[in-house]
Amino acid sequence: MAERKKVTIQNLFQKVANKIPITWLTCYDYPTAYLQEQAGIDMILVGDSLGMTMLGYDSTLPVTMDDMIRHSQAVRRGAPNVFLVGDMPYMSYQPSNETAIRNAGRFMAEAGCDAIKLEGGVEMAERIHAIVSAGIPAIGHLGLTPQSVSALGGFRLQGKGAAQAKKIADSAKALEEAGAFMILLELVPDRLCKLITERAKNCIIMSLGSGPHAHGQLLIYHDMFGLYPKFKPKMAKVFGEAGKVILEGLQSYVAEVTEHQFPQPENWFGMPDEEYEELLRMLES
Repeated sequence: MAERKKVTIQNLFQKVANKIPITWLTCYDYPTAYLQEQAGIDMILVGDSLGMTMLGYDSTLPVTMDDMIRHSQAVRRGAPNVFLVGDMPYMSYQPSNETAIRNAGRFMAEAGCDAIKLEGGVEMAERIHAIVSAGIPAIGHLGLTPQSVSALGGFRLQGKGAAQAKKIADSAKALEEAGAFMILLELVPDRLCKLITERAKNCIIMSLGSGPHAHGQLLIYHDMFGLYPKFKPKMAKVFGEAGKVILEGLQSYVAEVTEHQFPQPENWFGMPDEEYEELLRMLES
């Protein structure tokens, strides 16, 4: 693949203008980032979902800013031209505008991110405004917001009823007016996503399990390749059973080592006879 030009906010809005859907995936490490760059992915989200997919927690809540920065740095090294988004972890922005700006700035300065993402509706408009006013591009996240999953009643569809749907739609407008250039809608009904997308004036709307009517799609990388063993969400299409392939390879390795089939001569390095004989003489002297 020829070297790509850096993806910018302007490129993303141009795709929207040309009605070309934006591609967005999560990523947490250097080799995966390299592959996503080579595949031509527009955007990468270093999501706090790494707490579950990479660190084995049962939720995203234990993830720290240091966790996020380290993984974001690795992803940036693997994908220098992708539009990189750092996900603000739990309590890295909720306490105050100052806290939010400081931590958003870490993503930009220490990891080379192009934007940050935070969860929350109308109540987070002030945080979005503060971050954007500090010169940092910000993305909102509505619908199923994992950091608030306990308050939402679990991992389930949000906005199915009219009252809750209106609240999400009002929050989308508030975040746009606060300066968010993009909003992720996670697990909301397709018609609500379509309505919010049509109402957006200067804001890109992205879908995660929210139907085809947004300006682009986000998927969790581990879901799309069968790499997360705890559950398989309905909203994720499996594009390849990488988890199955890896498991079969690991089982073969265990079997071959146990049965003395690995390694074979092509898997190790020899030593000239004369050098080995000299080594024995040296050890005996």
